[in-house]
Amino acid sequence: MRKRLPAPDPLLRMQASITGRDDRLLGWLYDHGVLTTDQVAAALFPSLDFAQRRLLRLTSLGAVDRFRPNRPDGGSYPYHYVLDQLGYDHVHAQRGLGPPRRDQARRRKQSLTSRRDLPHLLGGNQFFIDLAAHARTHPHTVLDRWQPASAFHEPGAFYRRGGNPQMMVHGPKGLPRPDGAGVWTERGRSVPFFLEYDTGRECLDVLTEKIAKYERLYAMSTWAWPVLFHLPSARRETNLHHRLADVPDLETVIATTTAEMRTALNASPAEPVWQLQGIGTAGRMRLVDLPYTDTHHDTQFPTPTPTSKHGQAP
Repeated sequence: MRKRLPAPDPLLRMQASITGRDDRLLGWLYDHGVLTTDQVAAALFPSLDFAQRRLLRLTSLGAVDRFRPNRPDGGSYPYHYVLDQLGYDHVHAQRGLGPPRRDQARRRKQSLTSRRDLPHLLGGNQFFIDLAAHARTHPHTVLDRWQPASAFHEPGAFYRRGGNPQMMVHGPKGLPRPDGAGVWTERGRSVPFFLEYDTGRECLDVLTEKIAKYERLYAMSTWAWPVLFHLPSARRETNLHHRLADVPDLETVIATTTAEMRTALNASPAEPVWQLQGIGTAGRMRLVDLPYTDTHHDTQFPTPTPTSKHGQAP
């Protein structure tokens, strides 16, 4: 009798079908937890239909999994995509990490589906998706880096070689915990930034406390990245700028924009939607034109905590 051939390895089968665009998507899901169908389509594909077909293929290969949260008023949201177990295996292999936990995908999906601040996570991710979508359709622009919040959670995350040794021991309570960070480049000029994505549910005192932590970071280190506050409304933006006017000798570059204005203008974060701190500052600026002077340390970035450590989303 003929010997039965061994079943093909599922990981090798999946990797044989992976494209460079798929690699980017799987890396994003590993670092940032969850993306919706619309977000994936906007950032990576020429059409929603194309994205849906590819996501269905990746789901059938075991690279990604999906869920649909229910809406409070009935119905459900679009599909939310997360890594499946083979997706974790693939990303770990690509990055030279050890093998992930065998229940990594199940644990992280469970964490995300029960996460109370899932809209906040998706909103922060949407900011970077909008930049990636802008870069996809605008030559000479690129989102060079997108770092998750988890990159800044560990003590010592902000330490740079040759910097203040105290930076090695200060934990999240003494220094900021941004909702993400990135580097945006247009025609050879790059601006790194921290993102604070605000939903309007916190009082303004919380925002001013965050700014005080960025001021402490600026005073203790060489970090001089602009801090972007993405706010829900013009009213909240105005109130925050009034608070900023009362901060003596503010050195951190603070720039604000609002979801309200961006929606009205159908504008991406790369466009002239940023208001610098200071009541009466003339005009709004493009992201790439924000003031930035720290040009000597931009090869040093915090490293995200591997998700395999705790099985938690960032």
